[in-house]
Amino acid sequence: MAKKLRLGILFGGRSAEHEVSLVSARNIMAAADPNKYEIVPIGITNQGQWRVGEGALRLLSDGPADSDWGATERAVLEKGQEVILASNPGAAAPLIPLNDPRLAPRLGKLDVIFPVLHGTFGEDGTVQGLLELAGIAYVGAGVLGSAAGMDKEVMKRLFRERGLPIVPYLSVRRGDFEASPLRTIHAIEKKFRYPVFVKPANLGSSVGISKAHSRKELRTALETAAAYDRKILVEQAIEGREIECSVLGNDSPIASIPGEVAPAGEFYDYAAKYIEDTARLIVPAPLRTAQVKEVQRLAIAAFQAVECSGMGRVDLFLEKRTGKCFLNEINTIPGFTSISMYPRLWEASGIPYAKLIDRLIELALERHRDKTRTQYSLEGSKSGPGRL
Repeated sequence: MAKKLRLGILFGGRSAEHEVSLVSARNIMAAADPNKYEIVPIGITNQGQWRVGEGALRLLSDGPADSDWGATERAVLEKGQEVILASNPGAAAPLIPLNDPRLAPRLGKLDVIFPVLHGTFGEDGTVQGLLELAGIAYVGAGVLGSAAGMDKEVMKRLFRERGLPIVPYLSVRRGDFEASPLRTIHAIEKKFRYPVFVKPANLGSSVGISKAHSRKELRTALETAAAYDRKILVEQAIEGREIECSVLGNDSPIASIPGEVAPAGEFYDYAAKYIEDTARLIVPAPLRTAQVKEVQRLAIAAFQAVECSGMGRVDLFLEKRTGKCFLNEINTIPGFTSISMYPRLWEASGIPYAKLIDRLIELALERHRDKTRTQYSLEGSKSGPGRL
């Protein structure tokens, strides 16, 4: 029998999407084949502490009836063992207990880590940088792909550079808005007609996003977005269908069949996604063959434009009036909850949840092996300094 891989599931984190991460991690742990993987849960508190042991395990159990995950986390993580990640590649025990570093060997090595961290300090390249320093294989995009995929304004610039269709947008700095709210509002009104979407540039799960139909609503929307990020994105709203497509792979990615989100409200916001469960998720999306191919083409192009790897869910708009597709954004660590589109689309495309986890881990190990072939020193090189 093949030796089990020690799989670290990294979840929680310092993000407004902390609770979503818990649900995603719980589902991944339940679906991962116990004959293939030894699961090591690693929880990150809202304050940024890394914990393993009882606290991390309990964090994944069902919460109280009122779903007060913040209180539950504070209660259970106090019993976990606080650790830090060793930054030296090849460490026999990369998780080091803070109370007694000599106990690190008891925690053992990790073969691969699956970051299930949504939003800031997890999906934006910060954790990926730590894992690169530690020399550990991990699922998903690297530092560049994660950072570019997280910053919606940078992402759209990369899409535009590739000639990919995007909705007109404007970037606003929080400091500029706070210094002169009316000037900012006038600049937006000069460029766009109402309604417009206003969103934090670096956040997901529709946190902090508003649809503004008037000047009064626009000011409120800007204040809401500014609470979550120092950079705000304003986009022209278009009347269209919300289409999503999952992408899987490294250098030769493939796209799933597309799905459609039919929100009960004006758009697919955080409450509709995770609290009210009122939106309809249609899989597969009712599209013509040519439209399916165009969505898949754009999804793969978006994935490659931001240097993504492993996985990504691409969100698009299909304009009702023209039938044209516009790229909205890419999520480099998509949700893995029971209603999340990423695994649902692959399930409908012939890759069930457990097999999808297997494939993502294979892609992580494949990418890690390829990176280890890279030379980081001139030592042993035929052309030393000054000989180029």
